[in-house]
Amino acid sequence: MKKMLLCAAALVLPIANAANPPELKEGLWSVHNQSIDNPGNKKSDVTYTLCRDHAFDQSAQALAKSVKGCTTVSEGLQGGKYSLEVHCVVAGTVIESKGTTTYQGDTSAHSESHATYAPSLAGISETTMIMDTKYVGSCPAGAQPGDQTYADGSVIHLGKH
Repeated sequence: MKKMLLCAAALVLPIANAANPPELKEGLWSVHNQSIDNPGNKKSDVTYTLCRDHAFDQSAQALAKSVKGCTTVSEGLQGGKYSLEVHCVVAGTVIESKGTTTYQGDTSAHSESHATYAPSLAGISETTMIMDTKYVGSCPAGAQPGDQTYADGSVIHLGKH
């Protein structure tokens, strides 16, 4: 769980700290996330949908900015491509993270990030993640911003409920 929190922060930070990133379309988004953890070349692949609105995005950005122990090393936004390098010390682990997010208007984004952990976190010394997100339409009836829905029907409520 701790690794997931740190990885989520590493992925969200590029979006959260960007100087004027494109405002993404409100509604239902398809998210495909691939990661490789080392040592061991352990691969994971997950796809889910996320209901989002501007208030949820702003809340996620505020949460990412509030991660204690993290500082921005460098960042830049040029031609729809944002890059960020972050240094964190969380629970005694030094995390060095570099990532880029490429925006295609307000309806899709492609992110790639690489993080190293010293000492290793849960036996993992580095993680590479690739995330593709795409707007798919309106959120289904009953879904609220922050609802993450998986193929098996399980839902994680990241927003206010």
